[in-house]
Amino acid sequence: MQFEVWAPLTDRVALRLDGAAYAMAPDPERAGWWVVEAPAADGARYGFQLGGAPEAPAPPGPGDDPGDRVHPEDDPRDPVHPGHLGQHADLAGLAAAGRPAVSEHPVRPDPRGRRLPDGPDGHSAVVDFASLTPAEPAPSPRVPLQDAVLYELHIGTFTPEGTFDSAAARLGHLTALGVTHVELMPVCPFPGRHGWGYDGVAPWAVHEPYGGPAGLVRFVEAAHAAGLGVVLDVVHNHLGPSGNHLPVFGPYFTESHHTPWGAAVNLDAPGSDEVRAYFLGSALAWLRDYRIDGLRLDAVHALADGRALTFLEELSAAVDELAAETGRPLFLIAESDRCDPRTTNPRAAGGLGLHAQWNDDFHHALHCTLTGESQAYYADFAEAPLGALAKTMTRAFFHDGTWSSFRGRHHGRAVDRGRTPAHRFLGYAQTHDQIGNRALGDRLAASLSPGLLACAATVVLTGPFVPMLFMGEEWGAGTPWQYFTDHPDEELAEAVRAGRRREFAEHGWKAEEIPDPQDAATRDRSCLDWAEPVRESHARLLDWHRSLIRLRRTHSDLRDPDLAALRIAHDEERRWLTFRRGDVRVVVNLSAEPVTVALGRNGVRVLAAWLPVEHPDADGRVHVPAESAVVLGP
Repeated sequence: MQFEVWAPLTDRVALRLDGAAYAMAPDPERAGWWVVEAPAADGARYGFQLGGAPEAPAPPGPGDDPGDRVHPEDDPRDPVHPGHLGQHADLAGLAAAGRPAVSEHPVRPDPRGRRLPDGPDGHSAVVDFASLTPAEPAPSPRVPLQDAVLYELHIGTFTPEGTFDSAAARLGHLTALGVTHVELMPVCPFPGRHGWGYDGVAPWAVHEPYGGPAGLVRFVEAAHAAGLGVVLDVVHNHLGPSGNHLPVFGPYFTESHHTPWGAAVNLDAPGSDEVRAYFLGSALAWLRDYRIDGLRLDAVHALADGRALTFLEELSAAVDELAAETGRPLFLIAESDRCDPRTTNPRAAGGLGLHAQWNDDFHHALHCTLTGESQAYYADFAEAPLGALAKTMTRAFFHDGTWSSFRGRHHGRAVDRGRTPAHRFLGYAQTHDQIGNRALGDRLAASLSPGLLACAATVVLTGPFVPMLFMGEEWGAGTPWQYFTDHPDEELAEAVRAGRRREFAEHGWKAEEIPDPQDAATRDRSCLDWAEPVRESHARLLDWHRSLIRLRRTHSDLRDPDLAALRIAHDEERRWLTFRRGDVRVVVNLSAEPVTVALGRNGVRVLAAWLPVEHPDADGRVHVPAESAVVLGP
């Protein structure tokens, strides 16, 4: 087989394959590429030895204070920020701990390697995808994004075993719930066994402790056989820091831009053509080789890209082309805090052409409404949270050119509701970020009554956006979801531990109260307890979620993409909200007292209610118990 690697920083490269050495030759047609033919079978171990290279730049790392470069909503000093706080702590720790020295010409894993059986610092292994893929694979679901209900899960904590196979064994729970797609948090290799996955270092490979490439193939096959699509979270804005070997191969990073994680991925400086091709190729490989149905793109606002044709436009065009070629409805979902509709506007209209994006403004407004929290960026939503929620449900963004007190400037751009369908946005009450980046990783269930959890589910699952649930949310899981790591480097591990505690100490937390990320018990506490769903206190909330998802599937009005058609009213003081979607009415009472809401003479009847509710009276008034919700229709 042919082995190839892009290594423009060296004057010679050798392939090390199962103990043998093969000198590689420059590719005459591709500058900086080296190639060689060598016999290899599935599982063969190999790596590349670079000789005569100039001193390579260090992997990207932080400055003296990474928080100074962080986008306002990714501020690592905020105890509930939606960015990846632990990653900032990792980088700060790496700077404090220093970087280990390396031998003069070590054997490095293949940057495009598909398997790292011994982790990020070990050799790569050949993967024969033809032998992994079933001869007649289960067909991919044909559910369009407009009709989707997503379920975000982390393979390492969805089950105590933390593997693809153990997760696949629980897919029956998800089909009974009624979701259409599983959204996996990152599965690329990272140091140690347990972690969130956002410090991955090999964008073409699969974390071996989860089951490696073969395990992911089996999981996707099982999901498709169950009628579920699979979305994968991928990280293009940074790598590592620990175990990141890319800088010795080529200019994968640039000092022209800086991000919260240090030097930026090189998307527009010299050498960026190959870097863009590297990340674009890895993205397409997930969709093509593993038959994954969509990608969630982490923090696209951190992609520093000054070229006229941006990487994201290139990626969206390539994914659309692959979808047309395969006949599968592939899609891209962005995480972005820019509140910029151009993220999902079609490329022909001057947008990036991504198919949807997470809507944090909706989350923040709903969170403030439910909890009353007003710290940090929540301050922008807390003054009139129901009003903020009503605005996001009809206009997508709360910040559409408005003043942001948290940022100290105006922020966002208005969505053209006449041209932008609601399914360009995902709506949710909880995500891995919003739970895991809290000091104790506490879910809403830790502080809210079952009734308020039912209200949150009602707004998410009958609202205008594509709904997304975080694993365990559907039954009000009593387990937290905390920040955990498994760094083999003791100095880095201690730096992470100290950094996490220092950041939360600035907000009044005692060091001993902050879970130790490196303690195995922190990860274990974060695993779902599968004995909970059948307990009465949890089973009722689970049944409510199933009922709401069933209503969304059977009533097309609840999937209407027209944001301008949604009609909404609320009472900030009495804490109720009602909205109309076609012929369906929804009333949510968040107060501790029953309320009466006038719906008008419309002939609707109760379709589902958290607590018993009578049909509206002759005058169209409905009486809703405290902390309850009701869905009405013809």
